[in-house]
Amino acid sequence: MNSLRRTAEEYLAMRRALGYQLDRHGRLLLQFIDYLEHARVSTITVDVAVTWARQPVGATPIWWASRLSVIRCFARHLHALDPATEVPPANLLPGHYHRTAPRLYSTAEITDIVHATGLLSAPLQAATFRALIGLLAVTGIRVGEAVRLDRGDVDLDAAMLTIIKSKHGQSRQLPLHPSAVTALSEYARRRDHLLGTAVAAPSFFVSTTGTRLAVAKVDIVFTRLLYHSGIQPSPGRRAPRVHDLRHSFAVATVLHWYRTGADVQALLPSLSTYLGHVAPESTYWYLQAAPELLALAAARLEHPREST
Repeated sequence: MNSLRRTAEEYLAMRRALGYQLDRHGRLLLQFIDYLEHARVSTITVDVAVTWARQPVGATPIWWASRLSVIRCFARHLHALDPATEVPPANLLPGHYHRTAPRLYSTAEITDIVHATGLLSAPLQAATFRALIGLLAVTGIRVGEAVRLDRGDVDLDAAMLTIIKSKHGQSRQLPLHPSAVTALSEYARRRDHLLGTAVAAPSFFVSTTGTRLAVAKVDIVFTRLLYHSGIQPSPGRRAPRVHDLRHSFAVATVLHWYRTGADVQALLPSLSTYLGHVAPESTYWYLQAAPELLALAAARLEHPREST
């Protein structure tokens, strides 16, 4: 069994060396290995893979299909080393993913969420989440990118943020608005004052104990902040998420371009690069859920600017 775990770890290391992040994929695969060890199963079979994938019982078919796909990828790799390994067919546990429209936060709602951080009991947690949410709102970076920022990645003198090896292994630099520099500078001073002589992680955003924030913890605290802000799910929509700040940033940026008469089509590739998308198609998805944006685009088509 130790051999199976070692093979799984080597498989993950090999794929990460090729540029894949595999954060959730890696966690799920090792959870599956834990399951096999607990059940004293030394060979992957279709039956055991499906049994594990269909946990928890009340989860959605999409989640089951996602879990099984993790096993399928590893089983394909393992089958070349151990022909007794069974590879789950692609048509097992089919899950059709339908993207749900994101919650687009208004400026007032974002302000309310930031103000709600003042209700957090721990001063360092309040300061961290105030700065973190503000940065997510004004840059549209991913939550995972924000919590992975080290202090050296936030150059406040140069007003520059460096995102290192994010999704698809890409890195990029983002200029910071002077107001963002001021807010982050204030947070850094407050953070270091509250930590005192405590040994802190190299991360820019820290937990109450000085360690790096976890994305799961950000999700939990953000849900509390939504409650304190009085922000509830819209009828027929999923619960608002911290990731929706990224959608809100993208839509607000393009709305501003339309309202100021900018050449939106020419600017969209730069927005894709800023957001860290590998293709403009990913950015277009972020924009299609805003009726106001669609209305402005339609108006632009009906009344195009006269050429000069």
